[in-house]
Amino acid sequence: MNYTQLFHSLHPGFFQEEGIRTLPKEWIFTELVMDLKAKLPNMTSFDASNGIVFDEYHGDLAALHDAVCRVDGDWVQYFNEGDRVYCAFEEKKIVAFCGLTDMGRVQGLHIGGPGCVGTLPEFRRQGIGLEMVRLATDIFRQEGFDLSWIHYTHLAPWYQKLGYQPVLQWNSDGLLTE
Repeated sequence: MNYTQLFHSLHPGFFQEEGIRTLPKEWIFTELVMDLKAKLPNMTSFDASNGIVFDEYHGDLAALHDAVCRVDGDWVQYFNEGDRVYCAFEEKKIVAFCGLTDMGRVQGLHIGGPGCVGTLPEFRRQGIGLEMVRLATDIFRQEGFDLSWIHYTHLAPWYQKLGYQPVLQWNSDGLLTE
């Protein structure tokens, strides 16, 4: 599979964007994929007895924006009315979130993936975010997507725990691996 072509089809003009061109050149990012027709996401060691539950978000946009802002204020722009968002909740409080992004059909493949994955600081290091991404990835699989794509991350080893495979690396100059 030609991941370079897929990347450019999914993200045309990506390296011409001001926010990408101005990133420090030493910052290296990774693109990862999981073939949803070939495998399930790896299980995690998440302890389901801790009261955390997972579901799509259907609440107030302001509450979601508040949670997102606590993780990365720049991401608020990516969470809008009508967007699909998957969350971890403690009671009704959002403790982790990710966008469920349908990237469309490219080269005959239906591609989607979790994006802008975040966990509130006081809930980190409990496996909540990893379990949330595992469940979100499985939603894409159940809905018939061919590939789950993780775009623009510096946390490749974290996603690899679920079975995602790195396919490209890049910095502000463009793709480093092809």
